[in-house]
Amino acid sequence: MTDLGLVASSCGGLDTRFTAELARPAAARGWRLAITLTPTAGQWLETAGGLADLAATTDLPIRTTSRLPGQPRPHPDPRVFLFAPASANSIAKLALGVADNQALTLLGDVLGTPGTTIAVAYQIQDTRVHHPAWQPHLDTLTAAGVRLLRLDPRRPWTAALDLLPPPGP
Repeated sequence: MTDLGLVASSCGGLDTRFTAELARPAAARGWRLAITLTPTAGQWLETAGGLADLAATTDLPIRTTSRLPGQPRPHPDPRVFLFAPASANSIAKLALGVADNQALTLLGDVLGTPGTTIAVAYQIQDTRVHHPAWQPHLDTLTAAGVRLLRLDPRRPWTAALDLLPPPGP
């Protein structure tokens, strides 16, 4: 089974759609999930009572914080990552190299690495796309080889899985 680094930030629908429309379908496609959530995304799912359902999709621990020195690494090193849902804030931080949480540290450490696939499915308010820094952030990620998709709230998030290569044996 091929490992998928599944990363999420706090966006609308995280509590109801992330497990049902991303984690379970990814596992059903043959991915072994190494799940990392931003701290706020972890709090959202915990508060909504969704962490147990999410944990049932993987045999690995769900990460929300960095490990302490001397602690073993809880996840393998995937060669494929899906960051979904990604907030506008997280997109900006990833493009700028800001690694202020475990999720962004993980992605920032592999961004642009040859042989590594990163797909990002993001949510953004219609008005925010006019911010002068938004398009340069997307351009930076595209130049680093990131596959981008804007999530449509009227469509299933499973469309983000189509950005990924098929899992290997």
